[in-house]
Amino acid sequence: MTLSLLLKVVVTPVLIAIATLAGRRWGDRLSGWLVGLPLTSAPVVFFLAIDQGNGFATRAALAVLLGTISQTAFAVAYGWAAARSGWATSTLAGCAAFALATVGFQRVSLPALPAFALITASLILASFLMPRSRPAAGRTVPSAWDLSLRIVVATALVVMLTGIAPAIGAHLTGLLSPFPVYAGVLAIFAQRHSGGDAANNVLKGLLLGLFAFGAFFFVLAVGLNRFGSGLAFLLATATALLIQGLTLRAVRPGDRFLP
Repeated sequence: MTLSLLLKVVVTPVLIAIATLAGRRWGDRLSGWLVGLPLTSAPVVFFLAIDQGNGFATRAALAVLLGTISQTAFAVAYGWAAARSGWATSTLAGCAAFALATVGFQRVSLPALPAFALITASLILASFLMPRSRPAAGRTVPSAWDLSLRIVVATALVVMLTGIAPAIGAHLTGLLSPFPVYAGVLAIFAQRHSGGDAANNVLKGLLLGLFAFGAFFFVLAVGLNRFGSGLAFLLATATALLIQGLTLRAVRPGDRFLP
């Protein structure tokens, strides 16, 4: 348990720091695309496999697949609110949509393949439902506390979810772990400094990144019990990186898939 806790407080900050710094270099939409990778949920399920076993982690991975749809609800709700209101209202709208979807999925359990098909359909639909936005004139200049805040929040979320998992069960843990902590922080920060268009660019990038997110947990849900945690995570990571690479061209402003 001491080694597990040490890994949680070391690995998670490193992952978030890398993603944040890379996103700052290349702009709002790419930063949202980058944090679409399972930077929080993957460590949560990894540590669940260590602490609770592959069976528990598999059930959590299946629930994470459904939680991906909750992320799309967050993006659409936040995006439309950002087109009309400030960051606080937009945040409340996004969180409310995520919460409602999570409540709805508490009594839903699907096999890996139907869940992945549902994710793919929801991401395509959400991409067309997002409001139109113009490319930002330039990259947002981050504040000094932004990176530290993301690291603290992300690490706290991983530690909290893995800690309470035995009490709330694998399904609810999996549903909660995809909460878009990083994309939410990025969207709020972008909206405060550059307006609703910048926030929508972040969220459109997130939707593209979630294709790789869904593929990652599909492979985990299928492979944890069959191959063991080490090989399953290796295959899931390779699959996610492949799909992330395929969606990179669509991250560019003006792409027809994300108007």
